[in-house]
Amino acid sequence: MAAHISRRLRKGATTTAVAAAAVAALSASQAPGAAPVATDGQPAGGTTPPTSTGATATGDSPYYTDLPPLRTPNPVGPGDGGPVVTGPAEAGIPATVLAAYKQAEQHLRTTRPGCNLPWQLLAGIGKVESGQARGGRVDAGGTTLSPILGPVLDGNGFANIGDTDHGAYDGDLRYDRAVGPMQFIPSTWASWGQDANGDGRKDPNNIYDAARAAGMYLCANGRDLAVKADLDRAVLSYNQSREYLRTVLSWFEFYKRGTHQVPDGTGVQPVERSDSRVPSRPGRTPDPTRTPPPPATTPPPGTRPGAETPAPGPGTGDPTPGPAPIETVPARPTPSPTPPPSPTPAPTPPQTPPRTPADRVERLADAGTGTLTAPAGTEFTERPSVVARDASGKPLALVPVRFEIAGDTDARFTSGAAAVTVITGIDGTATAPALRAGERTGRFTVRAAVPQRPAVGPVAFTATVTAGRADALARTGDTPLTAAPESEFAQRLTVRATRGGAPVPGAALTAEMVAAGPDGTHAPSDEGPYFEDAQGDPVRTLTGLTTDADGLLPLPPIHADGRTGTFLLRLTAQGGATLTVELEVTAA
Repeated sequence: MAAHISRRLRKGATTTAVAAAAVAALSASQAPGAAPVATDGQPAGGTTPPTSTGATATGDSPYYTDLPPLRTPNPVGPGDGGPVVTGPAEAGIPATVLAAYKQAEQHLRTTRPGCNLPWQLLAGIGKVESGQARGGRVDAGGTTLSPILGPVLDGNGFANIGDTDHGAYDGDLRYDRAVGPMQFIPSTWASWGQDANGDGRKDPNNIYDAARAAGMYLCANGRDLAVKADLDRAVLSYNQSREYLRTVLSWFEFYKRGTHQVPDGTGVQPVERSDSRVPSRPGRTPDPTRTPPPPATTPPPGTRPGAETPAPGPGTGDPTPGPAPIETVPARPTPSPTPPPSPTPAPTPPQTPPRTPADRVERLADAGTGTLTAPAGTEFTERPSVVARDASGKPLALVPVRFEIAGDTDARFTSGAAAVTVITGIDGTATAPALRAGERTGRFTVRAAVPQRPAVGPVAFTATVTAGRADALARTGDTPLTAAPESEFAQRLTVRATRGGAPVPGAALTAEMVAAGPDGTHAPSDEGPYFEDAQGDPVRTLTGLTTDADGLLPLPPIHADGRTGTFLLRLTAQGGATLTVELEVTAA
């Protein structure tokens, strides 16, 4: 392996030929078809699905062939589980992409412990399939900022796979295309798709969903990836090419020697692809959705590239030019023929870029979102949802829709981001991730728009954060509350409202003097300690009380009437939390 890498690097790591022959001996471990998948990652029914040529995760789509640099990352020290922070740029993996790989490893460690899936294998596959999601061009939720699509699998240089998803994932109603950062073909995604980020969708454009699906897929058929034979079978089930296997394992070993995290969008992107006909220019990344140009025509022997073929000599009739004869006696000079003027090349018509689904959007509309209301610090039960339609009113799939929170609020999507991009599904809808209310009450706006189509008006949703709900109330001190008759309690009562142990600002509370009944219930009391209203009159129930920014509520002064004994003050928070405090009135 090392000699192979060194030899290719010495050649400049230009193009790499694809080993197109299928590995027949491994066919029993190839990718599954479109059977439903059980929760343990095995196809439903417990049987190994049939295989056929091209029945791989990617449909044997093209891949990046760049190899790791000769200089490897610094190794992680003994007992040090943290990532290295030095090494070549190629060792950097975008933060969200790296998190998705590690999350997938953790999931498989629980659900398929015998598989022994290392996240570095997912990183190796992600590198050659999409350049780690085009260098980490994903939003905070892990969804690619624009769809990553492989070439049309129409049999023209690639596998011939007719449409299996009605264009839901790849936007093509005739043929399939590999989709997303891990380049699943739609039929394979139908079997192995996962919802790893908890947004309610199995989205091949989301790196969390795609990484977990890839892990499940590699662990199929009882493979133990700690065994070299099973590891090879797993990778070949992704793409039936020995060259692909060698390339993935090269990155796998490279990442095992150490990586470091880089910001999203800054990862080093590969250049060379297995379907390249000509070397790419340095510093230019080919468009993975573009079919490469055909190879240039080879000029006849003896000519320079770009030179015209000389006209044959008089009377020879031989179109093949040869060396001019050497004259040994003076001869009458022959005038040189005037070469015919070179024809003026016809102007190349400008290339019109293909229209994307986003280019066809004419209208963005609310898809039936309910009322967006939530108490402070809780999750909204409703999620903003829109539908993208073309000029004829038909829904459009694969349209990137950006949801953005605006206004004076600390509400965020559950990922912690204030803006996310979601790709519309087959029904043209895009649903934002769940919203989480901050501690600031009031209204704010969520706007949905198609960035590529600024002419299409956005859809605005109004959301409201109400007073927070506490699940516990407690005193801030434990000093007994005592007073003499007809006097004021010397100790001031302060209550703290919390939810999950955290303070709840703006929690609504009610304070009421109560008396305990024989059955343990409490009823309002019209005697004993009391509060005073604005006019100084006694009141024994206070409503509309709210906690401050620290979740604290200092109660107004409490007064004792002429009665002695033990009395009860009951505090109730919106949400049901209660606190009962004893008030002791004793004779002087």
